[in-house]
Amino acid sequence: MSTSFIHDDFLLETAESRELYHRYAAPQPIIDYHCHLNPRDLAENKRWENLTQMWLLEDHYKWRAMRTAGVDEKYCTGSASDLEKFEEYARISPLLLRNPLYHWNHLELKNYFGISDRLLNAENAKSIWESAHQTIRDPGFSAWSILEKSRVEVICTTDDPTDSLEWHRQIAAENKCPAAVYPTWRPDWALAIDRPDVFKRWIRKLSEVSSISISDLDSLLLALQNRHDFFEKHGCKLSDRGIETIWSSDCTIAEARLIFKKALGDEALSLLEMEKYKSYLLHELAVMDAQKGWTMQIHYGVIRNNNSRMLKKFGPDGGFDSMTDRPAAQSMARYFDRLDVIEKLPKTIIYNLNPGDNEVVATMIGNFQEGSIPGKLQMGSGWWFLDQRDGMKRQIEALSQLGLLSCFVGMLTDSRSFLSYTRHEYFRRILCDLLGEEMKRGILPRDMPLVGSMVSKICYSNAKNYFKFNR
Repeated sequence: MSTSFIHDDFLLETAESRELYHRYAAPQPIIDYHCHLNPRDLAENKRWENLTQMWLLEDHYKWRAMRTAGVDEKYCTGSASDLEKFEEYARISPLLLRNPLYHWNHLELKNYFGISDRLLNAENAKSIWESAHQTIRDPGFSAWSILEKSRVEVICTTDDPTDSLEWHRQIAAENKCPAAVYPTWRPDWALAIDRPDVFKRWIRKLSEVSSISISDLDSLLLALQNRHDFFEKHGCKLSDRGIETIWSSDCTIAEARLIFKKALGDEALSLLEMEKYKSYLLHELAVMDAQKGWTMQIHYGVIRNNNSRMLKKFGPDGGFDSMTDRPAAQSMARYFDRLDVIEKLPKTIIYNLNPGDNEVVATMIGNFQEGSIPGKLQMGSGWWFLDQRDGMKRQIEALSQLGLLSCFVGMLTDSRSFLSYTRHEYFRRILCDLLGEEMKRGILPRDMPLVGSMVSKICYSNAKNYFKFNR
């Protein structure tokens, strides 16, 4: 075994785990059905100037760690040079022990830059910077080469309904990107009635791109349907919601019409009215997905932009978000049941951000499964604060004991970074270590083809069969 920290058998503590990983998991291609990669970067085969541009510029995980370690904001989102930002991050790297960043960083250094003989710190920051720079400036190193090296077969980006999808069209027309790239419909701003200024600006933009004058709820729904149809024409097969909770208050169409009219007229809305509108629209959006056979993704449980001072100074997505503890079970049950009653419940993946909801989600999806679609409702992989070793294992445990792990569609990156494809490897190693350890103890049969087949399905073929992408 190698003496390097990141080696071939990293995280694989038993012989069974190692065979499961190397024989059944590692060879599988990647279907990245949810990420935040910029489609322009995919279309233009993006190249970078240095490691900071790839590692730090949009990574709120790293910014949070740096602030916690006492690093000045200028080295996170501020005016410091790229080299200075990297050096500051390298300086605090030893403080990341037991944070998933420590594993991710060294996996990325090994996999994409061939650096496995050093642990990142202040003393070797410049040597690692230069070693990475040698790779980055190689003519063959680019976004597409990373996809090829990672064996990425499918990528689903995250896109607003008002997006022109010009880069997706370019990718499809040129047919040069090594992965098939599809848009994902994410209509979060249609729900943002509690943010009137932003909401009304977005409504005007939706009106413009759909060529439908939005003056009431009915025209809003027509405009959304127009863009939904547009996305389908460009290969979309998934939608997504990023919401604090799953709203399901009673709301008639008459009530929703009145609330939306008040919002357009700058009338103040009560909290109950805002929740009623969100509940109504969240239902209608699911119906649209069901009618096209799309998969609906729901990411819930986040409180965004908690630090108002930093939001004002730096804007959103700066790393000032956290999980919420708002109860969700009853509203989730009502939401799914209303859709099921009218036979408009789409294939659905639910991602909870609070691990306390693991068992809620794992038991809830069992209420609405159908024999015609294996795993129609899915408990999503560990998301955001949970896409680390403990979070992944707890998700696997809940799904295994309260549902069917064998039907799970597996991991995704949920990232803006091309280097984050190591998260698929990380997940696969954790999965194989958990199963291999139980094989060794006799909790699972010592039948390698049996357990290995499940591993291969979770890593690849379940997603392929579930989403039915053209490629």
